[in-house]
Amino acid sequence: MMDITSAQNPRVKHLVKLRDDKKTRKQDGLMLVEGFDEIQLALAAGHKPQTVLSAPQIASRHLTVPHAEALTVSRAVFEKISYRENPDGWLAIFPIPRTTLDDLKLSKTPLVVIAESIEKPGNLGAILRTADAAGVDALLVCDSRVDVWNPNVVRASRGAVFCVPVVECDNASALEWLKGGKHALSGVEAIRVAAASPAGDAVYSKVDLSQPIAIAVGTEDEGLSNFWMSNADVKLKIPMLGKVNSLNVSVSTALILYEALRQRT
Repeated sequence: MMDITSAQNPRVKHLVKLRDDKKTRKQDGLMLVEGFDEIQLALAAGHKPQTVLSAPQIASRHLTVPHAEALTVSRAVFEKISYRENPDGWLAIFPIPRTTLDDLKLSKTPLVVIAESIEKPGNLGAILRTADAAGVDALLVCDSRVDVWNPNVVRASRGAVFCVPVVECDNASALEWLKGGKHALSGVEAIRVAAASPAGDAVYSKVDLSQPIAIAVGTEDEGLSNFWMSNADVKLKIPMLGKVNSLNVSVSTALILYEALRQRT
């Protein structure tokens, strides 16, 4: 016997609201994570779900999560709450992580990403995925236009949103923290800011990225605001030899982060 078989079940309706409505996620402090691998990454990072749902008619792998409510649902119900094209039959409800700037623990040579006013969940998710792969210490999401805990961000990041410490803050707070010295940065001196922009004056591969540094990236349409351009220690550019004048923000971020990784290794 399955626990839920009706798409009209109140809990199903609540799950749909958590999936679709930022206000509900913020009000309840909850988010959805779909996918066996994504749930495993969240668990490995120490996050504990409230509820784990599975659809036996779809799920081919087994997952046991101690101390979490376990519910089975019909295929029709799972497809109702799923946000994937080809669901694997696993979905969990997690409390939204609450990380502040003071919570961050940095390496001896921090590499930080500042993502300002990113609009598309896919771009933010891709930045997170690259940040995890490149060993980034933290992602500061400044003046965001997209909900970090949108299911589409989780999906695009392939669960990396749980692997990279993410802090949502305003520009001024981020800059104060970066320049705050040893007390704020656990023994690390102030971190330089590198603004990535087509208007930059230094080719990114020619700049020393091996020292503590924060890479600031902005929207494709507007780029970084004057706040970051005026407060940057260096302005980076990526050579553009064709007709277009900019790259996708997640692609630009990946190029610069992997140049930093190359220099550091």
